[in-house]
Amino acid sequence: MIFDSDGSTTIVFQENTTLSVFLKNLKDAYPKIKNDNIIVNLFSFSKLNAGDVLEFLQISEAHRKSKKSFVLVTDKVSYEEVPDKIIVVPTIQEAHDIIEMEEIERDLDL
Repeated sequence: MIFDSDGSTTIVFQENTTLSVFLKNLKDAYPKIKNDNIIVNLFSFSKLNAGDVLEFLQISEAHRKSKKSFVLVTDKVSYEEVPDKIIVVPTIQEAHDIIEMEEIERDLDL
């Protein structure tokens, strides 16, 4: 698992693995990054569907309850295919933009 930290945001990705191993590794490493906004880069997975993305729902909801952002990045599944409870965007830049907007909302108590 690879972590790329920039300020209060950490991008998480892993190459050459299955989704189930990736999820296990993310859950194991979560205590190290739980205080950061998290971007999960899923570009290394050539085949993803909405069901695969929903595997991240539990960790996403828990992280968002702690007033931190959790964004998945993939161009294989659109945000329209998943519930509003989980954020999916097609690019890393859009993930950063979402986090910036959410931080502003949190600062304004919206």
